[in-house]
Amino acid sequence: MRLNDLLKQKKAAIVKEWFNMVIDTYPLDTSRFLKKQKDPFANPVGNTISQGLGPLFDELVMEMDPDAITTFLDPIIRIRAVQVMFSPSQAVAFIFSLKEAVRKNLKKELNDNKTLNELLLFESKIDEIGLMAFDIFMKCREQIYNLKAYDERNRTFRAFKRAGLVAEIPDGKPDAVINFLKSSNTAVEPLDDR
Repeated sequence: MRLNDLLKQKKAAIVKEWFNMVIDTYPLDTSRFLKKQKDPFANPVGNTISQGLGPLFDELVMEMDPDAITTFLDPIIRIRAVQVMFSPSQAVAFIFSLKEAVRKNLKKELNDNKTLNELLLFESKIDEIGLMAFDIFMKCREQIYNLKAYDERNRTFRAFKRAGLVAEIPDGKPDAVINFLKSSNTAVEPLDDR
């Protein structure tokens, strides 16, 4: 395929353009920091994005191994999933900006109909990765909501326990609860066997 050769030749320029487009989705001050700070420990977000985009691009140009794509996408999507500034569509939209980066860097070459047809096939691969990114994003958000629910449940339980509203049932003594209810003049009705 002629397009794959062009993409390999222009990989550095395309990935750099794509990186800048991804970083530009952040607020201006954050975007400047992410672009300028090269230390991976001072800038883990920028470093993660930078480290993932190149191999992700390679997978698009080559065989599209779903496991490899997930490996490169997951860290980027995890970061965007915890950042509340992004809606789900905004969090994964950076995938589709690759189309624009490719078109900018291949303007002259896209005059050829064969290359243009190959580009359409390449862009459909980008769409596939966009769907994979959305799935990863939703799994991450689900984990976040589960953690929040678990934390809230534990916080409520601890508050009830401090207030004396919750007590542990001694192991092997379920009758203690029934005896407590009977002694507190609370009517205990048998369970209905329906």
